[in-house]
Amino acid sequence: LFRMQFLQILSRKPRKLETLFQIQFCQKQFPYTCLTTSACTYSKKKKANSYEQVDQEKYKNLVYSVTSYKTSTQTPETIFEEDNLLYGPLDKHKHPVKDGTKTPKNWVPLINPNKRIPPLNSDSNLPRKIMLQKTKMPSVTRILQQTLSPQQVFYLERWKQKMIVELGKDGFEEYTKNLFFQGELFHSALESIFLSEEMATKDKSKNDVISGYLSSVEHVLEDISEVKALESGVHHETLQYLGLVDCVAKYRGQLCVIDWKTSEKPKPFLKSTYDNPLQVAAYIGAINHDANYDFQVCCGLIVVAYKNGSPAHPHFMDPDLCSQYWNKWLLRLEEYMDRN
Repeated sequence: LFRMQFLQILSRKPRKLETLFQIQFCQKQFPYTCLTTSACTYSKKKKANSYEQVDQEKYKNLVYSVTSYKTSTQTPETIFEEDNLLYGPLDKHKHPVKDGTKTPKNWVPLINPNKRIPPLNSDSNLPRKIMLQKTKMPSVTRILQQTLSPQQVFYLERWKQKMIVELGKDGFEEYTKNLFFQGELFHSALESIFLSEEMATKDKSKNDVISGYLSSVEHVLEDISEVKALESGVHHETLQYLGLVDCVAKYRGQLCVIDWKTSEKPKPFLKSTYDNPLQVAAYIGAINHDANYDFQVCCGLIVVAYKNGSPAHPHFMDPDLCSQYWNKWLLRLEEYMDRN
């Protein structure tokens, strides 16, 4: 009871320690040291700090030697030895070389250094339209289709299965037929535009199926001039492949191989066109090494038109970009030749 009363008074009236001993119930004698825990003159001797007995200079050098890389005993050789013990010997398997750094074995330049450009003649203003000869040479489309990467094959097959689930097998076949039919109509209408403006106007009013595509490319057609070839066959005399070029004309003053594409989904970036840049590069190289053409091309253009009439996306390929895709095309061509 005495202790409880003392603590209550102490908590209510915090005063100096000496005045607490003047209260009445504290007249009894008790050891003074039990209430002088805060008085340093009567407390026990302070315990010595064990760290004070440590050699500070020696301890400082020890810490520095452990934490500093400059005095570390590890070397590249010892690290390799530890890795060898923990994880086993190093696997010296060579990583596959990317297409961007791999060099084709049978490299042929994109621009033909031996081709002579004759002077302009009276027929130079008429677009060329050379029939594609049926030979044993593979086409550009066939080569690209048979050298697709496993990832490309996977995504194409997944898209096909998804469409079959939605449309059914017969519905999917009808859907693909309509896509090819619309593409043919679109290319035919563009050919009419370049050959005769009056015919193009009539075709546009009759074909409601492709009216959206034609509206989509109107702003691109304004930048195209001096058409030199339309739906014309080309073949590479050295590399032995062939193809059918949509158009060769000037786009904003640069002579280009132009490839017209239709799409239901927007493709605002060149990478969205998948293997189309390789196709354009292959056509450029074929034209430059084909004796039927008295000119050379160093640029490309991929125009993606949309059925809903939204502005088409033109993807221009400058000479440097064409050279990069030309090397990739040569690698795909080599792969095809090795398989066959």
